[in-house]
Amino acid sequence: MRLIASDADLAEGAAHLAAVCPVWARVLPGLGDLPLRRREGGFAAILDAVVGQQLSIHAARAISDRLAAAGLVTPGAIAEADEASLRACGLSGPKIRYLRGIAAAGVDWDALAAQSDDSVVETLTALPGIGRWTAEIYLMFALGRADAFAPADLALQESARLLYGLDARPTPRALSELAQPWRPWRAVAARALWAHYRVAKGREGVI
Repeated sequence: MRLIASDADLAEGAAHLAAVCPVWARVLPGLGDLPLRRREGGFAAILDAVVGQQLSIHAARAISDRLAAAGLVTPGAIAEADEASLRACGLSGPKIRYLRGIAAAGVDWDALAAQSDDSVVETLTALPGIGRWTAEIYLMFALGRADAFAPADLALQESARLLYGLDARPTPRALSELAQPWRPWRAVAARALWAHYRVAKGREGVI
């Protein structure tokens, strides 16, 4: 499977996008260098993803920083922490339940990294509080999968609307169809769409 591990990989993916789509050929040069956005996989990455659900990027980062400062970033630490300590870091009741459930699930994170994209999504979405979007973000940033994509992401939808002059945000299905020519570099296209969103809206669309 193809991975995104370096700026050279991003450049190769961007060249593919420009070759298959005149819109990308026009827009990509103005976006500058796309961010790699790789992060270490495992429980800590899933913890950050759960923390970020339905929160602004600023609020999610603040909670993640408090959890890190308190040493609450491992399955054991989450399992042993009392609810008051977790709430003091900013976690809601549902997110505490999700993280405790994930901590107790005993996921073999190293083995997960060797599985196919579909298998990773299946494993992760079986965990409490993990939907397909979270699994797809994990594929992109923690595992570096080059063709991972998150068509239900609102910032990606809005950026695609602006980029292609659409009347409305595309549905997840419509965005998936639009993205077919971008294979096998849809994760590069996602980074470019988020970069375009940042330029157009003046704010980040993803952590």
